[in-house]
Amino acid sequence: MNGECMAFEEYDNYEQSERVQKWLRENGLSIVAGIAIGLVGIFGWQQWRNHQARNESMASQLYKQAQIAQASGKQDIAAQFSEQLMTDYAKSPYAIFAASDRAKQQLQAKQLDKAEASLAWAESHAGDPALKSLTQLRIAQVELGRDNTAAALSTLDRIPANDYQGLVQELRGDVLVKLGRSDDARKAYQAALSALSEEAPQRGALKMKLDDLAVAGKQGA
Repeated sequence: MNGECMAFEEYDNYEQSERVQKWLRENGLSIVAGIAIGLVGIFGWQQWRNHQARNESMASQLYKQAQIAQASGKQDIAAQFSEQLMTDYAKSPYAIFAASDRAKQQLQAKQLDKAEASLAWAESHAGDPALKSLTQLRIAQVELGRDNTAAALSTLDRIPANDYQGLVQELRGDVLVKLGRSDDARKAYQAALSALSEEAPQRGALKMKLDDLAVAGKQGA
C-alpha cells in the first residue's frame, strides 16, 4: 500500500466524507470542465494518430516503390518517388531513408557534394535521435572521403556518446590515421573494440587496423 493511501486512511469515514463533499462543492465545475477538455483532447489525439498512421502508410508505399524502381535499374523513377517523399512526407522516417539511399547512389557516382547535401537534408529533418545520429555518421564518412578531416571530427563530436559508439570510434580512428595522429587513432580503435560485442563483424577489420598501426609504429621507431 503506498504512502498516499496510508495517509488517507488516517481520517475516519465521516471526516473523509465531509472533506470530499466540500472539495466537490468548490471544484465541481472545474472537474466537469476538465473532463470535457480531456475528452476533446483524447478524441483530437486519436484523430491525429489516425492521420499520422495514414501518412506513414503512404510514405511506406512510396519508399517501397522507390526501392523496387532502384533495384530494377529505373533510376529516374526511383528519384521521382524519393523527391515526392522528401517533399510531401518530410517528417517521415521513410523520407530520411530515401535521402540516405539517394546519397549512397551519389557516392557511387562520385558526386560527393550532392551526397553531402542529401545527408544534410536528412540530418535536418530526422526527428528520431538515433536516426539523426546515423545520418551524422554517414556525413562524417563523406567528409572523410573528401579529405575534410576537421569537418569529419566536428560531425562525429555532435553524435551523442551512447549512439553507435563502435562505428563512431572506428571512423574517428580512420580520420586520426589520415591526420597522422597514430596514438590517438589507436585509442579510438581500442574504444571501438570495447564498444562492440564479441560477435560484431567489424572486430576483425578493427584488429587489422590496430595491427597496421603497430607495424607502422615499429617501422617509424
